[in-house]
Amino acid sequence: MEKVLRELLSGRLVAIVRGVGPGEIVDTARALAAGGIRALEITFDHTRADGAARTLESIRLLKERMGGELLLGAGTVLTPEEVDLAVEAGAEYMISPDTNPQVVRRTKELGKVSIPGAFTPTEAMEAHRCGADIVKLFPAALLGVDYLKALRGPLGHIRFSAVGGIDAQNAAAFLQAGACCLGVGGTLVSLPAIRSGQYRLLTDAARGLCRAVSGANASDGG
Repeated sequence: MEKVLRELLSGRLVAIVRGVGPGEIVDTARALAAGGIRALEITFDHTRADGAARTLESIRLLKERMGGELLLGAGTVLTPEEVDLAVEAGAEYMISPDTNPQVVRRTKELGKVSIPGAFTPTEAMEAHRCGADIVKLFPAALLGVDYLKALRGPLGHIRFSAVGGIDAQNAAAFLQAGACCLGVGGTLVSLPAIRSGQYRLLTDAARGLCRAVSGANASDGG
């Protein structure tokens, strides 16, 4: 777990892959990796009956074919049962939109990195008390860089990731404000580009994002 956490903190970028099926996941991951991305969050799809199965198959495929190149995590993890399934498939960290103590507890029991979500100082402290390794601040762009700075004042001992509306234009600012890492979705993982087979657009976006954060001074949050 400590090795995975160190790599997440040093890499500073997690690509959020949502709505990409098993048939497209490997090409998507290869395109992102070619642009410098080293960590992928494969989100659970709760909108369709076979969504969980598709998510788990995608994680398995990536673990088998690119496990040595990428840090693989599961996103939108809502239950302890999903933690078990994701770990079995090969996920090394669990990311959630909320703080569910049972999810955090099970993640830690299995020796994986826990990244629950929070919006307020109270929620962030609850996540930290539950054992979170990193607290996901969401939606970061809506809250703004100044909100993160203010939050880090009394809660400087908590590592925060910034997620939601992050792009090449604001990524460095969030790192400089104290985010230990960033989760980037739609501005990096373009579903239209994937559907049309234009994977080079993902590589280009990844390179631009990596350049944007390369000179930023980040804090590990304590």
